[in-house]
Amino acid sequence: MKMKGITEELQSLVSAGLKSIFAEEAEAQSIVINQTKKEFEGDYTIVLFPFVKRLKKSPKDIGDELLNYLKENSSHVTGGSLVSGFLNVSVSDQAWKDQLAILTADESFGESPDNGKTFMVEFSSPNTNKPLHLGHIRNILLGHACANIYKAMGYKVVITQIINDRGIAVCKSMYAWEKFGNNSNPSEEGKKGDHYVGDFYVKYNQILAEEYTQWQSTDEAKSVYNEKAKEGVAEADFFKTYKNQYFNDFSKVGAETKDMLLKWEAGDEETVALWKKLNDWVYEGFDETYENLGVAFTKNYYESDTYLLGRASVEEHLEKGLFFKKPDGSIWVDLEDIGMDQKILLRADGTSLYMTQDIGTANIRYEEFKADKMVYVVGNEQDYHFKVLFEVLKRMGAPYADGLYHLSYGMVELPTGKMKSREGKVVDADDLVQEVIAEAEASAKESDRESGRLGVLPEEEQKEIFRRVGLGALKYQMIRVNPRKGMVFDPKDSVDMHGVTGPYIQNGFVRIQSILRRLNEDQIAEDFADYILFDDEKELLIAMSNYPNVVKEAADNYDPSLIANYSYNLAKTFHRFYNERSILKAESDSAKAFRKQLITEVAKILEKSMGLLGIEMPERM
Repeated sequence: MKMKGITEELQSLVSAGLKSIFAEEAEAQSIVINQTKKEFEGDYTIVLFPFVKRLKKSPKDIGDELLNYLKENSSHVTGGSLVSGFLNVSVSDQAWKDQLAILTADESFGESPDNGKTFMVEFSSPNTNKPLHLGHIRNILLGHACANIYKAMGYKVVITQIINDRGIAVCKSMYAWEKFGNNSNPSEEGKKGDHYVGDFYVKYNQILAEEYTQWQSTDEAKSVYNEKAKEGVAEADFFKTYKNQYFNDFSKVGAETKDMLLKWEAGDEETVALWKKLNDWVYEGFDETYENLGVAFTKNYYESDTYLLGRASVEEHLEKGLFFKKPDGSIWVDLEDIGMDQKILLRADGTSLYMTQDIGTANIRYEEFKADKMVYVVGNEQDYHFKVLFEVLKRMGAPYADGLYHLSYGMVELPTGKMKSREGKVVDADDLVQEVIAEAEASAKESDRESGRLGVLPEEEQKEIFRRVGLGALKYQMIRVNPRKGMVFDPKDSVDMHGVTGPYIQNGFVRIQSILRRLNEDQIAEDFADYILFDDEKELLIAMSNYPNVVKEAADNYDPSLIANYSYNLAKTFHRFYNERSILKAESDSAKAFRKQLITEVAKILEKSMGLLGIEMPERM
């Protein structure tokens, strides 16, 4: 039988007390109990306000009778006091020791049993014309953390991505390779496949820019300027904004690229073979990046397979009167009744749009996995798209519509500003990972000059430490900010051992491991029945006991930053305790035994919580 923690015990007692004293039914889990604020006496605070109106009694009357009931019916409650609508109660040292025993005995603490439900999360979803970049990293890490959190909540987790492997952007890389690749390959050039193909995408845009510059001095360009430019707009300013129209109407390079796309859509053997070759190189590169980040997908979906999905479903619901057709033959949905606009679902020529594709993909995913929740991790520039998609699926009667969620996240930038992929000014994910690992190595070696602890380790072991610390720094910084907010990522700040960083938390774990190694060298009595706890020890136990609540809150809000901030606060509480209380030279054998068990559980929960963020703990730093 699972032992009850202090909070659960108090909730059950309050529920029973309300029923016994006031004949009031209240579920134990609905009763709000918090840690008592430091300026008041007590350990836990029971919120009475919800019962004042229902019982038509004053907080004092309710609090006095409840406190008497708690003291009479629990050996753990030793006293209490009423402050406004809050009942602050104190508990015995034995209660805290029992709490520690629960943490020690329950290896699955903070994890829920299998609930028989399936959680699907889609993230990353890259294009095959360039490598994964800085923005993808935040996307991937948020999605992966959500998957880990829902697994801890008892869900079967399915991780997917839809790879954008078709279209004009992909043909641009193909065109440039065909013209300038000299039949080379990534292996010959000593590059990852995605970087190699991405270089040709940059090359393409350089070619296009050169062509555009030359065209601007032609009579044709002057004629366009004279016809289309608004009065008073200089030529230079006009041509800054005309590039996309030039690509569609006048560019030779653009025309040849669009012809390549038409050949691909028609199934031309040579074009399809070229497409497959470049995409395979990119997939090899993507897989290497995912492996380095510790991420794996249950199933990949490809736009080349899914872009036609949804068309039949749209046409079916047109016949049912859910959608309408305009005179040109295009199919639309009218969402004006809920303050949105009309949205096109199929073009006049019958071709699909992203909305059509997403409808079809959602349907096929549900058929394959029967997911109870489907979460899309996509930047906030797509907020409206998903608002429309979810409303359309709801109106179509999709059985999974109520379980859809868009995890919208803000842009991530470096201190130097935004990125431009067409100009090659993108921070590749691989380069960023290596930079942060290098920062971790430099920081560690600087700190190690005096102690010399790392220098005695084998080189491979040192490299593994730098890898874990570097990736821990990267992942923590990307996740610790609420997903809905934009952020600036500074590689140097991310490895600061004294900041709000992953390495600060890892250092707490490593410090505990070091203490435990030294304690295990001696025979330590396990008995601490007579030990009287200090407040900072209680504070650690309260923080650890709250771990399951934080995991649930993070799942309910699709917000891994709650786990990140919890991990930091637990590490901070430990560091403060470590600086205040001696462990190796504790004042008594019982104090040493208690603190050994206490910090052992702190380390376990730090490792669990950081593990949900995909962060590994090093044994040494």
